[in-house]
Amino acid sequence: MKTLLAFLFVALALTASATEEALRNLKAFPPADPGMKRFVIQLPQKKLEEDFRVQLLVGKKVLTDGVNRHFFGGQLVTETIQGWGFDRFVLRKLGPMAGTLIAPDPSAKQVERFVTLGGEPQLLRYNSRLPLVVYVPEGVEVQYRIWRADGKASPAKEG
Repeated sequence: MKTLLAFLFVALALTASATEEALRNLKAFPPADPGMKRFVIQLPQKKLEEDFRVQLLVGKKVLTDGVNRHFFGGQLVTETIQGWGFDRFVLRKLGPMAGTLIAPDPSAKQVERFVTLGGEPQLLRYNSRLPLVVYVPEGVEVQYRIWRADGKASPAKEG
């Protein structure tokens, strides 16, 4: 029982110190400029963080037809904060919305969807010691997904 209590105490102390470190590191990230918003993602600690990746989803909820795939123009840029070496992610402007051109049923109701930036998903390194900080124009939202490797590696064939 004493061993279990000691283990729980150490686990809580490590979690608290990681959270404190992340909060200290947040001081490196300036507040959002006028017309912009700052989103902060603090990832929980994982045992093998090298097996995880983070995908940022930047966009907004809009009414669309239920048939076409839509996306916004725009580029999420990685900037390094001078003097700290930390990366931040900035979307200066959300571009126009585009999509496929499938003719929907004229009587079909529109549906609300979270439409993101176009392009291939970018998977970022998982690091619970630093916050992920994203700056976007007002009206734009930030979501994220955690991707996990299954731990299995497959051998490549020589040839």
